[in-house]
Amino acid sequence: MGILERKDTNGVAALVMNAPDRLNALSDEMLDALHTSLDDIADDPSVRAVVLSGTGKAFCAGHDLKQMTQGRQNADGGKAYFKDLFDRCAAMMARVQSLPQPVIAQVHGIATAAGCQLVATCDMAVAAQGTRFGVNGVNIGLFCSTPMVALSRNIPRKQAFEMLTTGTFIEAERAETLGLINRVVPADRLEAETTALAELVASKLGVAVKIGKQAFYEQLQLPVAEAYAHTGNVMVENMLHRDTEEGIAAFLDKRDPTWTQ
Repeated sequence: MGILERKDTNGVAALVMNAPDRLNALSDEMLDALHTSLDDIADDPSVRAVVLSGTGKAFCAGHDLKQMTQGRQNADGGKAYFKDLFDRCAAMMARVQSLPQPVIAQVHGIATAAGCQLVATCDMAVAAQGTRFGVNGVNIGLFCSTPMVALSRNIPRKQAFEMLTTGTFIEAERAETLGLINRVVPADRLEAETTALAELVASKLGVAVKIGKQAFYEQLQLPVAEAYAHTGNVMVENMLHRDTEEGIAAFLDKRDPTWTQ
């Protein structure tokens, strides 16, 4: 098996991080594999949703600290490597949200530092009971500044700041209450429940979900009045799509729609 495995079923692309010996750390190789696979999925009209998971004991333990330490051997002490690493990680995270298809994190074990960032970046997340989340870099003297971007856009700022400055972990149930994840399920139901959510999303009109996901993130960056103006234009675009016309007609006729996409 490679460092990242992909399997497509019923319109859902399952991406499985496969570096259990490193707790699926976001190494150079993992970042490259994730970004490449996301680019491939973006261009694949057969895929309507994505599930991201990890093998072994953990979802993702963040950056590969051993690899980062090796970067210090460079003449500049690792400055150029670290800058490139964090830029590449940010680009991969951005690709998750710019992807036309919704991405659901299937989380177990632990999701720490950049691994917690990845959960916060995904459009939705389902976690197994017993999963723990943390941005614990401060415990080793490295404040989780880049993970902070996604985390602070998911949960209340004071809760995020406490996690960042204390390095303490929260349990899955607390993560659900704060809004970091959508739901907590029994560990033996994690894959089934996440797959069911992905297949439900995949059953919707793909072009509508694509339009909606893009608008969702765009409007979050705008003041309310501008957000309404922008999303009004998006609604017009969506309404003019032939499959939307068919969907509305089918609803009024009390029948199943016949969509072309």
